[in-house]
Amino acid sequence: MYAEVQFIEQSAPTYCPVSFIIPAHNEEKYIGKTIQAIHDAIEESDILAEIIVVNDDSSDDTVRIASELGARTIDVSLRNIGAVRNAGAKIASNEWIVFVDADTLIPGKTLIESLNCLASGCAGGGARVVIDETQQLFWAKRVMYLAVVLGWQIIGGWAAGCYMFCRKDLFDSFGGFDEEYFAGEELFFSRQLKRQGRFRLVRNPVVTSARKLHRYSTSQLVRFILVPLLNFRSMFRSRSGLEILYEDQR
Repeated sequence: MYAEVQFIEQSAPTYCPVSFIIPAHNEEKYIGKTIQAIHDAIEESDILAEIIVVNDDSSDDTVRIASELGARTIDVSLRNIGAVRNAGAKIASNEWIVFVDADTLIPGKTLIESLNCLASGCAGGGARVVIDETQQLFWAKRVMYLAVVLGWQIIGGWAAGCYMFCRKDLFDSFGGFDEEYFAGEELFFSRQLKRQGRFRLVRNPVVTSARKLHRYSTSQLVRFILVPLLNFRSMFRSRSGLEILYEDQR
């Protein structure tokens, strides 16, 4: 006589509503694909969500494109990436926040893995970052990119600025991004969240553009990466030397 086997159905994780926050300055070339990818990921994960584009003094069609794709837009004139993200978080109405750059695509699997982390009690985290394979790179720049990923994410365990997620209550509790800094804000974000609870970099990646790697020479990129290491905190308290991040031309 066979013993009766009982199958216990596991309930799916419960997801809170999500606010996607996109800082944008003259991003008409990329913003449409980024928002559409978010819409696709929202549908795949079956969540309630809003998309907020924080328009930081754009002079192109960024706002029009974002609005036509259903995003909520607000205008600021800050030219400080942490302050721009904070402005979006301030008006976010949902319990979970995802920060994504205007040239970064979120696959559905990456979003679902991130939501599972939050649903299981994580304070927040980030994701692996891969370069858009349609944009060919010179081998030296690809090696440089891989070295940064190794040092920043694999060894350091910090989120990349192009994709970060967290609980809004925890984000508010430590005051958001430190607006004294014009770069490296993802490092301070990661450190603060690690103090709040579990922090995780999910395995599924986001896909970001290689525009800065194409636009600047290898020597310019090396200088940008290495010089701040000598005096990290003081280097990032001014936009001087950060033209790679804050140049107007897109």
